[in-house]
Amino acid sequence: MRMPELDQGILSRRATLVDALRRLVPDGVVADDDALVAYDSDALTAYRQKPLAVVLPKSADEVSAVLRFCSANKVKVVPRGAGTSLSGGALPVGDGVLLGLSRMNKILQIDLENRCAVVQPGVTNLGITRAVERDGFYYAPDPSSQVACTIGGNVAENSGGIHCLKYGLTTNNLMGVEFAMLDGNRVRFGGKALDPGGLDLLGLVTGSEGLLGVVTEVTVRLRPKPPCAKALLIAFPSIEQAGACVADVIAAGIVPAAMEIMDRFAVDAVEAYCAPGYPREAAAILIAEVDGMDIEVDAATKQIDAIAYRNGALTCESSTSDSDRDRIWLGRKAAFAAAGRIAPDMLCMDGTIPRRALPRVLSRIAEMSTEFALPVANVFHAGDGNLHPLIMFDVMKEGDLDRAEKFGAEILKLCVEVGGVLTGEHGVGVEKRDLMPLMFSEQDLAVQGAVKCAFDPDALMNPGKVFPALSACVEGGAMHVHQGRMPFANLPRL
Repeated sequence: MRMPELDQGILSRRATLVDALRRLVPDGVVADDDALVAYDSDALTAYRQKPLAVVLPKSADEVSAVLRFCSANKVKVVPRGAGTSLSGGALPVGDGVLLGLSRMNKILQIDLENRCAVVQPGVTNLGITRAVERDGFYYAPDPSSQVACTIGGNVAENSGGIHCLKYGLTTNNLMGVEFAMLDGNRVRFGGKALDPGGLDLLGLVTGSEGLLGVVTEVTVRLRPKPPCAKALLIAFPSIEQAGACVADVIAAGIVPAAMEIMDRFAVDAVEAYCAPGYPREAAAILIAEVDGMDIEVDAATKQIDAIAYRNGALTCESSTSDSDRDRIWLGRKAAFAAAGRIAPDMLCMDGTIPRRALPRVLSRIAEMSTEFALPVANVFHAGDGNLHPLIMFDVMKEGDLDRAEKFGAEILKLCVEVGGVLTGEHGVGVEKRDLMPLMFSEQDLAVQGAVKCAFDPDALMNPGKVFPALSACVEGGAMHVHQGRMPFANLPRL
């Protein structure tokens, strides 16, 4: 994992730059070396780098002022929400400013008549649902980190969650954003209208991983809470059978709200952690949730039950109450925390594959676990084929991190090989950056680079992320993306 070489000219002017930033955001600049440790990584914790300074604005005007200053002085900017990124998307650079948006955490408007809410980017994902649930509404995307992750970060990564099978990712629940450009100007893409005219610039900036600008306000779609919801807990003698069941359910025309698979490793971990009562004899469990009117929930539950037993299910349990449904989901939502008790470190992968390829890919991951001598827990959004293998390792053991990274890369290569993609919801960041040529030709990457250039001609926004190598060309103002690596400096490891 490598990041661009540091700009020594910027570093030599650090004190002057920090003083200038403090004039722009008087109570929101962190520059003390010890304090910067809190910002030197995100949830991809194998690599660390202190930023030149951290700026914590409270308003969109302060965001614009910081961006305008950084643009004029050619200072790199890395936007950051809560730091829960799992691809290194919020990893700082040593000669750049980390722009933290956590203090912009107000819900500005709840508009139930138009079924939307307008919020600042630092509002947590779960905070939106908590603000409207008494009125019978909720915000659908629900990443596992929803109690901590921010809506601005969700927009940057196009985050999903357990219920994205039926209700979609962030992009399907996003109505508009206010977007701060590098020159400090702010523009609005989308809004409360259901189908705004013109170019789909909202779709362009959603999932752009902080490479184009900074989200300063978000309008999200609110949904009415379904009148009925049931969760099914299904045990299988093999993970391949669980995967085949998922494919058959979708093929039957049933669209559950969620379908999640956990293998025995993950089941054992969560049972030791929070004891949700999962069948310990199962090699894999499938959790499916159906919602809607009572009659359609009952019909779908019976269909899924029958399909599960045709695929060799050992047991199929249906929730009997809301608290019982919460109990079934408890282990799945706690899976990452539970895995953290088994090994000191882990890599959470994020490849997405066609559902028909689930049995083949899961079998191959098991084989690779033996080949790399590293345990892996499979926990993933089975309904849309979004895999989250958790590779366990110990960074203090020589060679473990290298093997874990190679193992992860092989999983992602396999995903592309079977017709899938490198990421479903975690983003490319630095983790998958050098694998981009597996999916995109040099011409493809050059076109993407041209879009980047239109927003950020000096490549100051979140540098070193997404593209294998990126450089600004003074002649003609074109951005060039190369499949080889430019000279990079090694990033410090733990």
